[in-house]
Amino acid sequence: MTVFFVLIIAVGFLFSYAYGSPGILYIAVALSVGMNFMAYWKSDSIALAMSRAQPIQRAGHEELYRHVENLCITAGLPMPRIYLIPGQQINAFATGRNKEHAAIAVTQGALTRLSHQELEGVLAHELSHVGNNDILVSSVTVVLAGLISILANWFIRMSFWSGRGRSRDGEGGALVMAVAVVAAILAPIAATMIQLAVSRKREFLADASGALLTRYPEGLANALEKIAGDQQPMSMASNSTAHLFISNPFKGKEGASWFTKLFMTHPPLEERIRILRGMDLK
Repeated sequence: MTVFFVLIIAVGFLFSYAYGSPGILYIAVALSVGMNFMAYWKSDSIALAMSRAQPIQRAGHEELYRHVENLCITAGLPMPRIYLIPGQQINAFATGRNKEHAAIAVTQGALTRLSHQELEGVLAHELSHVGNNDILVSSVTVVLAGLISILANWFIRMSFWSGRGRSRDGEGGALVMAVAVVAAILAPIAATMIQLAVSRKREFLADASGALLTRYPEGLANALEKIAGDQQPMSMASNSTAHLFISNPFKGKEGASWFTKLFMTHPPLEERIRILRGMDLK
């Protein structure tokens, strides 16, 4: 949250200086503080709404509730809210600001296409995100990364509309304006890279924690194999929420080069499966 806050303030300061208008900086600070609060308190609702996840009750979903309850008892976690995402792609995500206000969303495809042990592995992975306190970080970045993109776009458009800083003339003003435009272009890229790097690290940890929770790494490994071969489209996902899911909801974007991995929301599935099957829990 601090890094996102600094990014927003830095871009706001550059444009405030270039235009000789302190109001721009004040607006950037106010938006940054306001969105930080919103990201903390409402990021889970935003993520669930963007994924069109609907809350479900025990009636009609007894098996899913039983899996979650058993895993929560084992992990010592309170029962989260459970949501269902329409669509046949196999996927799931966890969100919320803490363990007491957590939610797990599962696609219809995960319920119908995974075996009991595979579904349990996926749920254990998501509950591990809750137990490891990943959910706040992941959910907050949905809001803050989006805010940086919106502000950067606004600043760039403003620079083209006005042509140059109104109060800073000469070469110095042109240089500051050029730096401000470059910062506005690079800020969303930096925000995205921070978002994705955090997501990849936490996925490896959740895989390991989920395997320890079920004591059966093969269940999650088999689920990830099915996910790797799943070509069902997922219209409910967006670039802002893709890092929340257990696997990249956009198929066909996986790659092996270091540059491709830099912009991936998740580690390669083959690498995750290999690590899981190499675990020795005896």
